Amino acid sequence: MKSIIQRIAEQNKIREKGEAAALKAEINNPATDNGRRNFLKKAAMGGIALGGLMSISIEDTIAQTTSNVSRSSSPSELKITDMRYALTTVLGGTAIIRIDTNQGIYGLGEVRDGADVRYALMLKSRILGMNPCNVEMIFKSIKQFGGPSRQAGGVCGVEMALWDLVGKAYGVPAWQLLGGRYRDKVRLYADTPETKSTEEQMKLLKHRTEVQGYTWLKMDLSIDELKDIPGTLVNTKIWQDSTKNLTQWGDQSNYISYANTKHPFSQIQITDKGIEELAKIVENVRNLTGYEIPLSTDHFGHFDLNNGIRLGKALDKYRLAWMEDIISWE
Repeated sequence: MKSIIQRIAEQNKIREKGEAAALKAEINNPATDNGRRNFLKKAAMGGIALGGLMSISIEDTIAQTTSNVSRSSSPSELKITDMRYALTTVLGGTAIIRIDTNQGIYGLGEVRDGADVRYALMLKSRILGMNPCNVEMIFKSIKQFGGPSRQAGGVCGVEMALWDLVGKAYGVPAWQLLGGRYRDKVRLYADTPETKSTEEQMKLLKHRTEVQGYTWLKMDLSIDELKDIPGTLVNTKIWQDSTKNLTQWGDQSNYISYANTKHPFSQIQITDKGIEELAKIVENVRNLTGYEIPLSTDHFGHFDLNNGIRLGKALDKYRLAWMEDIISWE
């Protein structure tokens, strides 16, 4: 009587012959795509019998026998095959794009700062079939479709995803491709959103410094905080939305809305009383943070250069690290 081991060995030989024949037939089949054919040829050359490990499935056999094989070992043969996206909840829908390739590896990139994902998707047809390792060449071919601020979101997202792909293809971090390690840590600042009251904003700032441990802060300082204080602003009612706010991210479909009007043409001005009220907000925050923590500001609202200069002079004594976008970026 044959031993159990002998019977299993004979059964495996029969199965291996059948799988070898199936492997050869799939390689020779004209319908098999090149990527699949190359993989099967390499598997055959490496002596991988698709059912070669006893009592486990073909999928598990392949996973086991190729566990140490680099699936990104042919950077020169990489080609972009697809671009997809997912929307996050950051800034109302910041998109993360994924660029796929014929070798199974992919790169991720962010369509920056809540920009419309279509800024990236419109570039898909221009990069399909290209080798993602040629980052500079691809970037120069698509940068004409970018622009300032969020209009650059698509180009930036694609470049980011390409560097991610190259790092995976060569098995090194992206920073290694860009000149090597320079530092082991980076100091970060945390933005603190605008709130309904100074007290609420101070609570948020305290959470950032004492709970989260940030050592640099940025705060919103918007003229929208003055809307309920009489005598602080000139020419605001015409620009208020349905909730009586001066919303910078308002109705983009209305071409004469506050959100779509360039700052100098809103003709909103800040009175001396308004300047004093905004200075009080910064002073309250400074009293909380002290002067050991750098403090920056942004999201001021839509007003012209002269009002920006007046506000800057009033806030100078609080030694702000910067005042971001005090005038329109255009």
